Amino acid sequence: MYGDPDEKRQYSAAVARLNMGLFFVGPSIIEGQNNRNGQSDQQKKDEEFKCPEGQGNGNFADPATCRRFYQCVDGYPYLNRCPSGLHFDDISKFCTFKNEARCGPIATTPAPVTEPPTDLAERCDTSQCSLPYCFCSRDGTIIPGGLKPSETPQMILLTFDGAVNHNNFEHYQKIFSDRVNPNNCPIRGTFFISHEYCNYNMVQGLAHDGHEIATETISLQKGLEDKSYDDWVNEMIGMREILKHFSNISINEVVGMRAPYLKPGRNTQYKVMEDYGFIFDSSIGVSPSKVPIWPYTLDYKIPHECKAGTCPTKSFPGVWEIPLNTHYVSTYEGGHCPYLDQCVLHSHDAQEVFEWLQEDFSRYYDQNRAPYMMPFHTNWFQIKELEKGLGKFLDWAIKLPDVYFVTATQALTWMTDPKPINTLHSFEGWACNKKKENDPGPACNNANVCPLDFKQPDTNVSGVRYMETCRECPNKYPWVGDTRGTGHATDNYSISTEEK
Repeated sequence: MYGDPDEKRQYSAAVARLNMGLFFVGPSIIEGQNNRNGQSDQQKKDEEFKCPEGQGNGNFADPATCRRFYQCVDGYPYLNRCPSGLHFDDISKFCTFKNEARCGPIATTPAPVTEPPTDLAERCDTSQCSLPYCFCSRDGTIIPGGLKPSETPQMILLTFDGAVNHNNFEHYQKIFSDRVNPNNCPIRGTFFISHEYCNYNMVQGLAHDGHEIATETISLQKGLEDKSYDDWVNEMIGMREILKHFSNISINEVVGMRAPYLKPGRNTQYKVMEDYGFIFDSSIGVSPSKVPIWPYTLDYKIPHECKAGTCPTKSFPGVWEIPLNTHYVSTYEGGHCPYLDQCVLHSHDAQEVFEWLQEDFSRYYDQNRAPYMMPFHTNWFQIKELEKGLGKFLDWAIKLPDVYFVTATQALTWMTDPKPINTLHSFEGWACNKKKENDPGPACNNANVCPLDFKQPDTNVSGVRYMETCRECPNKYPWVGDTRGTGHATDNYSISTEEK
């Protein structure tokens, strides 16, 4: 795909800029805005584009040319141009080379909702819902255990989506290096892993160091929210099998997941979670709210608006949801976003980024101490000022005596048995002085680097994918239906035969 390393770096940078909404075309960043000389005919045409209803924020093809696309934010379209030489792919939703781009608009037909509106979850009933197995509140803002905010630890959840590889691994290591919680345990994060371009030796190293490994899906396919039970099993359980086979991570340790593009799979996804022993999901976004929402179990109806429109409607007792509260500041400078890299902070210097994060964080810390989740894609770490600003925030936050950086499962461990701040130095659920069960072992010093044939399903694009693992190289690049890379679609998952 790339002629030389410089071309690869330029392309990676272009894709990163695309995902961040940074398109420097001549003197302007975003087209379609009024200039001092008035509107051109093209600009008037731009205003005629309407963001598709019911599809939320995102990137959409320009009907006039494959060189451009619209970024829809809260229903308003911003016209953007791909970097020189690249075209917009309306399936993958990013700019790529002309011969790989599938120009749009490509029509999508949502699958009909066939589930009858029966067995719907009821509103929270606190008299019937008690810890450790159930937690809810009428509006989702109540602290578990009846604790006061001053007695409640402020948990921060650092989460990372996508493949772990050489583009981001050193940045992630830098975050966790030499930073400790008030109980002298190292700060830890949660990684929602997707398959393509993932380095499984690095993932094994992260798991060995105490970070939590969870799943996204294998292919990150669009439209999965409307797919079948078997599709979710193949994508989600298949991803867990890949982690088991190529990173040596026990499936008992992979208990959380996040749906691609924060599009939950209606009731189907949660039925798969329930059947295959997952403990938590973190896919449901929360619209901007004055008081943040705490995690809750899905015994009852979710206590807030379903931002994506594809949330579960039935009851799934004991399955936890860790929602993504929207990030914003009082002036809405930088916009609002579930992932921090989706807020427009690229023009800020490190100090301004730090202050923006401080203000966002204070809405949690000064009110109900709901866990402050900081979700990232690799894009954040491609801009030095954003990375430096995050570093300033982390260094400031770890000095607060009641702030703990924990994994998603550690946060839920506390919630099932809430303890006041003054007891947390000896809280076993956050201890780090005992050997971890099912430790996959450290990353290999000389891992196998496997060049593997790969043909993207439903396309004519084929090539080589490089996969790094401590295990032996497979015959083919693992994919949906063939998670061990045998070259044959042999996967057959059975709930009864899953490892316990």
